[in-house]
Amino acid sequence: MSSSSSASCNVSGSSNSSESMKDLYPLWKFVVKGDKISGGGGNYNWKCNFCGEVKNGSYTRVKAHLLGEQGKGIQTCNKVKIDDLAKLRSLHRESEDYKKSLLPKVPPFSNEPISSHTSTEATSMRLGGLPFNLARNPYYVSSYTMAANSNLSGYKPPGYNKLRTTLLCKETENVDRLLQPMKATWKTKGVSIVSDGWSDPQRRPLINIMIASETGPMFMKAIDCSGEIKDKDFIATLLSEVIDEIGDQNVVQIITDNASNCKAAGELVEGRYPHIYWTPCVVHTLNLAMKSICAAKNVLNNVEVYDECHWITEVHADALFIKNYIMNHSMRLSMFNKFSPLKLLCIADTRFASIVCMIKRLKLLKTSLQSMVISENWSLYKDDRRGQASHVREKILDEIWWEKVDYILDFTRPIYEMIRVCDTDKSSLHLVYERWDIMVQKVKDAIYKKEGKLDYEQSTFFNVVKGILSSRWSKGSTPLHSLAHSLNPRFYTKEWLNEVPGRVAPNADNEISTQRLQCFRRLFQSPDERFKINTEFAIFSQKSEGIFLNIDCMHDMALMDAKNWWATYGSQVPMLQGLAYKLLGQPSSSSCSERNWSTYKFIHSCTRNKLTPKRAQDLVYIHNNLRLLSRRSEEYTKGRSKLWDVGGDEHDNLGEVGILEMAELSLDEPEMENMIFDDVLGDGEE
Repeated sequence: MSSSSSASCNVSGSSNSSESMKDLYPLWKFVVKGDKISGGGGNYNWKCNFCGEVKNGSYTRVKAHLLGEQGKGIQTCNKVKIDDLAKLRSLHRESEDYKKSLLPKVPPFSNEPISSHTSTEATSMRLGGLPFNLARNPYYVSSYTMAANSNLSGYKPPGYNKLRTTLLCKETENVDRLLQPMKATWKTKGVSIVSDGWSDPQRRPLINIMIASETGPMFMKAIDCSGEIKDKDFIATLLSEVIDEIGDQNVVQIITDNASNCKAAGELVEGRYPHIYWTPCVVHTLNLAMKSICAAKNVLNNVEVYDECHWITEVHADALFIKNYIMNHSMRLSMFNKFSPLKLLCIADTRFASIVCMIKRLKLLKTSLQSMVISENWSLYKDDRRGQASHVREKILDEIWWEKVDYILDFTRPIYEMIRVCDTDKSSLHLVYERWDIMVQKVKDAIYKKEGKLDYEQSTFFNVVKGILSSRWSKGSTPLHSLAHSLNPRFYTKEWLNEVPGRVAPNADNEISTQRLQCFRRLFQSPDERFKINTEFAIFSQKSEGIFLNIDCMHDMALMDAKNWWATYGSQVPMLQGLAYKLLGQPSSSSCSERNWSTYKFIHSCTRNKLTPKRAQDLVYIHNNLRLLSRRSEEYTKGRSKLWDVGGDEHDNLGEVGILEMAELSLDEPEMENMIFDDVLGDGEE
């Protein structure tokens, strides 16, 4: 076929033939097919029926030539008319549709298997007593994702013995490998050994050892002290063994609570390792101060404090009475729940700032409580033994009593905020000295505002509060706080100095300078080393030469993170730079150790009390350290797994009586406090 008119007629005829409908490659009919080209594939010599040109190639090139497809390695045919082109394209579409019809049918997607598996998994969680919070655990989610995306036909989950033996050992080794990058930083960044004691559900005395550094806390071991006397010598020996295990040159400080045996043990450790400091937990120190203020004792040597602070104890007693009266009877609690979407809390005495937490919660419930006691239901309530219901109603409607509540919350707020800042795993040793002064000033401002006094006037109440805080500071501070404060570059800037009238730089403060020199004498035994470190400190603090005269260096002192500033500009004073790396990355509290007992108790619960201490320790080691590693991921701050490990280990069902035991919940989780404490009824479906 050589003429285009003939080709046009054939195109028309081909489109109506049933044979062409079944032809997978209909465009071959519009060329004269020649010999096959050697070399394999579907390449032929062929001649176009429209333009008469001889070409070679596969069906793909025939299609491109006839249908005018550019960029296919062949010139398009310019002799195909518009009508013929439309018919050729129609033939091509029909062939493509026919090819698709020959493919095997895909069965319609069914949700039934997924629904069935989801139901089975939910049943297993309920029967196993697993918390619903497990669904937010990223490791739980990833295990099912991996199984769903893998061909695991016939797979059976590991059995009881394998989970508690072989797989437990393998996971411990895996966690060790994951922690190696953190351990590699200890030599340059330094660590704090954090320790605390506790008794497990079988009343075995345990001592917890954590390693805290800039990268976060790491659980090391839990020591069973059964049959031992936990005196200063025993504790000092345990701490010394840990120091030797991780390297004494890597250790900056030991943090414990303020108990007398811990203090004595710390002094023994300082005698063995002069460059290591025992540092009492700042949060414990603040908590003791808070208790001295809010729960003053009426004893002979505490008369002045009791006279000024006993009214706080009375307000707290009233708050406890209101809370207990409502919560200790199902009918009264049911009545309360009708008026409030928030829950009354059972705050354990062991929780930091427990008194303030209780009063703070009651303040949030003020409107709901008042609505309840003026309602018809309350007036119809018959159980008023000894006038308790009347007393509760009287207090809740007493605005003078609520003013006292507000006053307590106002002047203790700076202390509460200080606890929250220090009760974290973050670096805060270098911030304690400054924040303590700010805290005391804010307490004074709140008290003077309430009493209507001018700054120069005397307040007996403030003097008592300040005396308590000062006494606790003298017992709870160490020269290490002053040295860390001295190495914070922000405290030498005009911006910081001008924030408060009379403020001076650390090198101009006599107390700080004296304690800094004490530290230098302990940390650097050689006179030559002390001369060098003092010289470097003078260059840094006075910004007298070299890189410290750089305009960017001085500008960034006020803006950059302290550790980043030293990394950028500290090369001129290498000894001081190395010291800054270690001190500016340390915590100021033993909070990570406190929270870890929640983990240990969770794992060694009564339902699992046949666990040996070694196996329980391995479980705690894995559990705590995987949580630590998880917190460093981006998923921890957003999405389904956000804050997945906070408050989910152990708590009563909020859907029942609404009592929440949160003695182990740290104050460093304000967002989680809202999510859990401010539990709102009617959760939505995810």
